[in-house]
Amino acid sequence: MNWLESMARIEDLEDVQLDAGLVAEFEAAAAGVPARPIRFSTPTFKDYASTELAGCSKNSFPSFSITAGACGLNCDHCRAEILKPMLPATSPAMLDQKVRHLVATQGLQGFLLSGGSNRRNEIPYERYYPVVEQLKRDFPDMKIAIHTALTDERGARSMEAAGVDTAMMDVIGADATIREVYHLDRPVEDFEATLAALCATSMEISPHIVIGLHYGRILGEPNALDIVSRYALNALVLVVVMPFYAKPGLYAVPDTGDVGRIFLEARRRLADRQVLLGCARPPGLHKRVTDTYAVMAGLDGIAFPADGAVAVANAIGRPFHQEHACCSIKLGAAPRPAQSRTCAA
Repeated sequence: MNWLESMARIEDLEDVQLDAGLVAEFEAAAAGVPARPIRFSTPTFKDYASTELAGCSKNSFPSFSITAGACGLNCDHCRAEILKPMLPATSPAMLDQKVRHLVATQGLQGFLLSGGSNRRNEIPYERYYPVVEQLKRDFPDMKIAIHTALTDERGARSMEAAGVDTAMMDVIGADATIREVYHLDRPVEDFEATLAALCATSMEISPHIVIGLHYGRILGEPNALDIVSRYALNALVLVVVMPFYAKPGLYAVPDTGDVGRIFLEARRRLADRQVLLGCARPPGLHKRVTDTYAVMAGLDGIAFPADGAVAVANAIGRPFHQEHACCSIKLGAAPRPAQSRTCAA
Protein backbone atom coordinates (compact mmCIF):
# COMPACT_ATOMS: atom_id res chain seq x y z
CA MET A 1 0.00 0.00 0.00
CA ASN A 2 1.46 3.38 -0.99
CA TRP A 3 1.20 6.54 1.10
CA LEU A 4 -1.74 8.00 -0.82
CA GLU A 5 -3.73 4.79 -0.28
CA SER A 6 -2.81 4.86 3.41
CA MET A 7 -4.10 8.42 3.74
CA ALA A 8 -7.47 7.36 2.31
CA ARG A 9 -7.93 5.12 5.36
CA ILE A 10 -7.55 7.98 7.88
CA GLU A 11 -10.94 9.22 9.06
CA ASP A 12 -9.75 12.77 9.82
CA LEU A 13 -8.57 13.13 6.21
CA GLU A 14 -11.62 11.72 4.45
CA ASP A 15 -12.76 15.17 3.24
CA VAL A 16 -9.36 16.55 2.16
CA GLN A 17 -7.84 16.49 -1.31
CA LEU A 18 -4.14 15.62 -1.46
CA ASP A 19 -1.85 16.22 -4.44
CA ALA A 20 -1.07 12.68 -5.62
CA GLY A 21 2.11 13.73 -7.41
CA LEU A 22 3.43 15.59 -4.37
CA VAL A 23 2.61 12.69 -2.05
CA ALA A 24 4.58 10.42 -4.40
CA GLU A 25 7.53 12.85 -4.17
CA PHE A 26 7.40 12.71 -0.37
CA GLU A 27 7.31 8.93 -0.42
CA ALA A 28 10.20 8.70 -2.89
CA ALA A 29 12.32 11.11 -0.80
CA ALA A 30 11.70 8.98 2.31
CA ALA A 31 12.57 5.67 0.64
CA GLY A 32 15.58 4.02 2.24
CA VAL A 33 15.93 6.77 4.86
CA PRO A 34 15.42 5.90 8.56
CA ALA A 35 12.14 7.34 9.85
CA ARG A 36 12.77 10.54 11.82
CA PRO A 37 10.86 10.96 15.09
CA ILE A 38 8.48 13.91 15.13
CA ARG A 39 7.62 16.24 18.01
CA PHE A 40 4.09 17.59 18.36
CA SER A 41 4.39 20.86 20.30
CA THR A 42 1.43 22.22 22.23
CA PRO A 43 2.73 25.35 23.99
CA THR A 44 0.46 26.79 26.64
CA PHE A 45 0.03 30.30 25.25
CA LYS A 46 -3.27 29.23 23.69
CA ASP A 47 -5.90 26.58 24.29
CA TYR A 48 -5.49 23.41 22.24
CA ALA A 49 -7.15 20.05 21.78
CA SER A 50 -7.41 17.72 18.80
CA THR A 51 -9.03 14.35 18.16
CA GLU A 52 -5.64 12.77 18.95
CA LEU A 53 -3.82 14.97 21.49
CA ALA A 54 -4.76 17.03 24.53
CA GLY A 55 -3.39 20.43 25.48
CA CYS A 56 -2.18 21.45 28.89
CA SER A 57 -4.19 23.52 31.38
CA LYS A 58 -1.07 24.75 33.14
CA ASN A 59 0.62 27.90 31.84
CA SER A 60 4.02 26.18 31.69
CA PHE A 61 5.35 28.03 28.63
CA PRO A 62 3.61 31.39 28.10
CA SER A 63 4.47 34.19 25.69
CA PHE A 64 5.04 37.77 26.88
CA SER A 65 4.93 40.99 24.85
CA ILE A 66 6.91 43.93 26.18
CA THR A 67 4.80 46.31 24.07
CA ALA A 68 1.45 44.66 24.85
CA GLY A 69 -0.48 44.97 21.53
CA ALA A 70 1.49 47.86 20.05
CA CYS A 71 3.77 47.63 16.98
CA GLY A 72 5.37 50.41 14.97
CA LEU A 73 5.45 48.49 11.69
CA ASN A 74 1.88 47.17 11.50
CA CYS A 75 2.88 44.74 8.73
CA ASP A 76 0.20 43.87 6.18
CA HIS A 77 0.10 40.16 7.07
CA CYS A 78 -0.17 40.59 10.84
CA ARG A 79 -1.33 44.12 11.81
CA ALA A 80 -0.12 43.35 15.36
CA GLU A 81 -2.80 40.67 15.82
CA ILE A 82 -0.16 38.05 16.70
CA LEU A 83 0.69 40.09 19.82
CA LYS A 84 -2.84 40.09 21.23
CA PRO A 85 -2.85 36.57 22.78
CA MET A 86 0.47 37.26 24.53
CA LEU A 87 0.65 38.28 28.18
CA PRO A 88 1.55 41.98 28.47
CA ALA A 89 4.81 42.74 30.29
CA THR A 90 5.31 46.43 29.62
CA SER A 91 7.92 46.92 32.33
CA PRO A 92 10.75 44.75 33.66
CA ALA A 93 9.06 44.61 37.06
CA MET A 94 5.84 43.34 35.46
CA LEU A 95 7.73 40.59 33.64
CA ASP A 96 9.54 39.57 36.82
CA GLN A 97 6.35 39.50 38.88
CA LYS A 98 4.35 37.51 36.32
CA VAL A 99 7.09 34.93 35.71
CA ARG A 100 7.64 34.33 39.42
CA HIS A 101 3.90 34.04 40.01
CA LEU A 102 3.57 31.44 37.23
CA VAL A 103 6.56 29.49 38.56
CA ALA A 104 4.87 29.33 41.98
CA THR A 105 1.32 28.62 40.82
CA GLN A 106 1.51 26.82 37.47
CA GLY A 107 4.92 25.22 37.24
CA LEU A 108 6.26 27.54 34.57
CA GLN A 109 9.21 25.91 32.82
CA GLY A 110 10.09 28.68 30.39
CA PHE A 111 8.70 31.53 28.34
CA LEU A 112 8.90 33.40 25.06
CA LEU A 113 9.78 37.10 25.19
CA SER A 114 8.42 39.09 22.27
CA GLY A 115 7.00 42.47 21.38
CA GLY A 116 6.11 44.87 18.62
CA SER A 117 8.89 46.41 16.54
CA ASN A 118 9.82 50.05 16.07
CA ARG A 119 9.92 51.51 12.57
CA ARG A 120 13.33 49.89 11.95
CA ASN A 121 12.10 46.43 12.95
CA GLU A 122 13.96 46.52 16.26
CA ILE A 123 12.57 45.65 19.71
CA PRO A 124 14.00 47.54 22.74
CA TYR A 125 14.75 44.64 25.09
CA GLU A 126 17.79 46.15 26.84
CA ARG A 127 16.07 47.17 30.07
CA TYR A 128 14.64 43.65 30.43
CA TYR A 129 17.98 41.84 30.39
CA PRO A 130 18.76 42.33 34.11
CA VAL A 131 15.44 40.65 34.93
CA VAL A 132 16.13 37.80 32.49
CA GLU A 133 19.59 37.35 34.01
CA GLN A 134 18.21 37.23 37.57
CA LEU A 135 15.45 34.80 36.59
CA LYS A 136 18.02 32.48 35.04
CA ARG A 137 20.12 32.76 38.19
CA ASP A 138 17.15 31.90 40.42
CA PHE A 139 15.68 29.24 38.12
CA PRO A 140 18.62 27.75 36.18
CA ASP A 141 16.48 25.14 34.42
CA MET A 142 14.10 27.74 33.02
CA LYS A 143 14.19 27.97 29.21
CA ILE A 144 13.90 31.45 27.71
CA ALA A 145 13.29 32.16 24.03
CA ILE A 146 13.23 35.58 22.39
CA HIS A 147 11.94 37.04 19.13
CA THR A 148 14.91 39.21 18.23
CA ALA A 149 13.59 41.23 15.27
CA LEU A 150 16.61 42.88 13.59
CA THR A 151 19.70 43.37 15.70
CA ASP A 152 23.47 43.61 15.46
CA GLU A 153 26.47 41.87 17.04
CA ARG A 154 26.23 43.95 20.21
CA GLY A 155 22.52 43.21 20.59
CA ALA A 156 23.06 39.50 20.04
CA ARG A 157 25.82 39.42 22.66
CA SER A 158 23.55 41.20 25.15
CA MET A 159 20.90 38.52 24.72
CA GLU A 160 23.50 35.81 25.18
CA ALA A 161 24.95 37.46 28.30
CA ALA A 162 21.48 37.75 29.86
CA GLY A 163 21.01 34.00 29.57
CA VAL A 164 18.61 33.71 26.65
CA ASP A 165 18.54 30.09 25.45
CA THR A 166 16.92 30.37 22.02
CA ALA A 167 16.77 33.32 19.61
CA MET A 168 14.24 33.53 16.79
CA MET A 169 13.93 35.96 13.88
CA ASP A 170 12.19 36.12 10.52
CA VAL A 171 14.37 35.68 7.44
CA ILE A 172 12.90 37.44 4.40
CA GLY A 173 14.39 36.74 0.99
CA ALA A 174 12.94 39.55 -1.17
CA ASP A 175 13.47 43.30 -0.86
CA ALA A 176 10.00 43.88 -2.35
CA THR A 177 8.41 41.92 0.50
CA ILE A 178 10.32 43.87 3.14
CA ARG A 179 9.28 47.15 1.54
CA GLU A 180 5.67 46.38 0.65
CA VAL A 181 4.54 43.97 3.37
CA TYR A 182 6.69 45.15 6.30
CA HIS A 183 6.65 48.84 5.30
CA LEU A 184 10.35 48.75 6.10
CA ASP A 185 13.28 50.43 4.34
CA ARG A 186 15.92 47.80 5.04
CA PRO A 187 17.43 45.25 2.60
CA VAL A 188 17.58 41.47 2.70
CA GLU A 189 21.23 41.82 3.71
CA ASP A 190 20.19 43.27 7.10
CA PHE A 191 18.22 40.12 7.84
CA GLU A 192 21.18 37.92 6.96
CA ALA A 193 23.47 40.14 9.04
CA THR A 194 21.16 39.64 12.04
CA LEU A 195 21.23 35.88 11.51
CA ALA A 196 25.03 35.94 11.28
CA ALA A 197 25.31 37.95 14.52
CA LEU A 198 23.02 35.55 16.36
CA CYS A 199 24.83 32.48 15.04
CA ALA A 200 28.13 33.88 16.38
CA THR A 201 26.80 33.42 19.93
CA SER A 202 26.28 30.29 22.03
CA MET A 203 22.48 30.64 21.89
CA GLU A 204 20.38 28.15 19.95
CA ILE A 205 19.20 29.93 16.80
CA SER A 206 15.84 29.14 15.20
CA PRO A 207 15.04 31.50 12.32
CA HIS A 208 11.56 31.57 10.81
CA ILE A 209 10.49 31.71 7.17
CA VAL A 210 6.91 32.82 6.49
CA ILE A 211 5.64 30.93 3.44
CA GLY A 212 3.40 33.11 1.28
CA LEU A 213 4.46 36.32 3.04
CA HIS A 214 4.24 38.32 -0.20
CA TYR A 215 0.42 38.48 -0.32
CA GLY A 216 0.09 34.70 -0.54
CA ARG A 217 2.64 34.31 -3.36
CA ILE A 218 5.92 32.41 -3.27
CA LEU A 219 8.58 35.06 -3.88
CA GLY A 220 11.49 35.32 -1.43
CA GLU A 221 11.22 31.86 0.10
CA PRO A 222 13.87 30.15 -2.10
CA ASN A 223 16.38 32.92 -1.33
CA ALA A 224 15.50 32.74 2.38
CA LEU A 225 16.28 29.01 2.28
CA ASP A 226 19.59 29.84 0.61
CA ILE A 227 20.39 32.23 3.45
CA VAL A 228 19.52 29.93 6.37
CA SER A 229 21.32 26.97 4.78
CA ARG A 230 24.61 28.88 5.10
CA TYR A 231 24.47 28.94 8.93
CA ALA A 232 24.74 26.45 11.77
CA LEU A 233 21.18 26.62 13.06
CA ASN A 234 19.53 24.77 15.88
CA ALA A 235 16.31 24.65 13.86
CA LEU A 236 14.49 26.28 10.98
CA VAL A 237 10.86 27.12 11.72
CA LEU A 238 8.48 27.34 8.77
CA VAL A 239 5.10 29.04 9.14
CA VAL A 240 2.38 29.83 6.61
CA VAL A 241 0.87 33.29 6.29
CA MET A 242 -2.65 33.56 7.71
CA PRO A 243 -4.76 35.85 5.49
CA PHE A 244 -7.44 36.50 8.12
CA TYR A 245 -5.06 38.86 9.95
CA ALA A 246 -4.78 41.05 6.84
CA LYS A 247 -7.24 43.49 5.30
CA PRO A 248 -9.96 41.64 3.36
CA GLY A 249 -8.92 40.83 -0.20
CA LEU A 250 -5.27 41.75 0.27
CA TYR A 251 -3.95 38.19 0.63
CA ALA A 252 -4.56 34.97 -1.23
CA VAL A 253 -4.41 31.76 0.77
CA PRO A 254 -1.11 30.05 -0.19
CA ASP A 255 -1.64 26.90 -2.21
CA THR A 256 -1.05 23.80 -0.09
CA GLY A 257 0.96 22.22 -2.89
CA ASP A 258 3.32 25.22 -2.95
CA VAL A 259 3.63 24.99 0.82
CA GLY A 260 4.40 21.26 0.64
CA ARG A 261 7.11 21.81 -1.95
CA ILE A 262 8.78 24.39 0.31
CA PHE A 263 8.70 21.77 3.07
CA LEU A 264 10.38 19.24 0.80
CA GLU A 265 13.04 21.70 -0.34
CA ALA A 266 13.76 22.82 3.23
CA ARG A 267 14.14 19.20 4.33
CA ARG A 268 16.53 18.55 1.43
CA ARG A 269 18.70 21.62 2.09
CA LEU A 270 18.84 21.19 5.86
CA ALA A 271 19.00 17.41 6.01
CA ASP A 272 21.17 17.40 9.14
CA ARG A 273 19.22 20.06 11.06
CA GLN A 274 15.81 20.40 12.65
CA VAL A 275 13.06 21.75 10.38
CA LEU A 276 9.82 22.55 12.18
CA LEU A 277 6.31 23.74 11.31
CA GLY A 278 5.48 26.59 13.67
CA CYS A 279 2.22 27.89 15.14
CA ALA A 280 0.99 30.10 12.31
CA ARG A 281 -0.89 28.62 9.33
CA PRO A 282 -4.40 28.85 7.90
CA PRO A 283 -6.99 26.77 9.79
CA GLY A 284 -9.52 24.20 8.68
CA LEU A 285 -8.97 21.86 5.73
CA HIS A 286 -5.91 23.86 4.68
CA LYS A 287 -4.25 23.09 8.02
CA ARG A 288 -5.05 19.39 7.79
CA VAL A 289 -3.45 19.18 4.33
CA THR A 290 -0.49 21.34 5.39
CA ASP A 291 0.17 19.23 8.48
CA THR A 292 -0.17 16.01 6.48
CA TYR A 293 2.47 17.30 4.07
CA ALA A 294 4.71 18.36 6.98
CA VAL A 295 4.65 14.84 8.41
CA MET A 296 5.27 13.29 4.98
CA ALA A 297 8.07 15.72 4.14
CA GLY A 298 9.99 14.60 7.23
CA LEU A 299 9.74 17.80 9.24
CA ASP A 300 10.94 17.26 12.79
CA GLY A 301 8.10 18.96 14.62
CA ILE A 302 4.66 20.54 14.30
CA ALA A 303 3.13 23.10 16.66
CA PHE A 304 -0.55 22.59 17.46
CA PRO A 305 -0.98 19.67 15.00
CA ALA A 306 -4.23 19.30 13.12
CA ASP A 307 -6.60 16.38 13.49
CA GLY A 308 -5.11 13.42 11.67
CA ALA A 309 -1.43 14.36 12.06
CA VAL A 310 -0.76 11.58 14.56
CA ALA A 311 -2.52 9.05 12.32
CA VAL A 312 -0.37 10.16 9.36
CA ALA A 313 2.78 9.70 11.44
CA ASN A 314 1.66 6.23 12.48
CA ALA A 315 0.71 5.31 8.90
CA ILE A 316 4.17 6.10 7.51
CA GLY A 317 6.10 4.74 10.48
CA ARG A 318 7.25 7.93 12.24
CA PRO A 319 7.46 7.73 16.06
CA PHE A 320 6.13 10.82 17.84
CA HIS A 321 6.09 12.54 21.20
CA GLN A 322 4.31 15.59 22.60
CA GLU A 323 5.88 18.64 24.29
CA HIS A 324 4.01 21.47 26.02
CA ALA A 325 6.47 24.15 24.90
CA CYS A 326 7.37 26.38 21.99
CA CYS A 327 8.36 24.20 19.03
CA SER A 328 11.91 25.59 19.07
CA ILE A 329 12.58 24.52 22.66
CA LYS A 330 12.69 21.09 24.29
CA LEU A 331 11.73 20.89 27.95
CA GLY A 332 12.33 18.35 30.66
CA ALA A 333 13.46 14.77 30.27
CA ALA A 334 14.22 12.92 27.06
CA PRO A 335 11.06 12.16 25.06
CA ARG A 336 9.30 8.83 25.13
CA PRO A 337 8.67 7.87 21.51
CA ALA A 338 5.36 6.74 20.02
CA GLN A 339 3.22 8.21 22.77
CA SER A 340 1.96 11.53 24.13
CA ARG A 341 3.76 13.35 26.93
CA THR A 342 1.65 14.18 29.99
CA CYS A 343 0.87 17.74 30.97
CA ALA A 344 3.88 19.55 32.42
CA ALA A 345 3.84 19.55 36.22
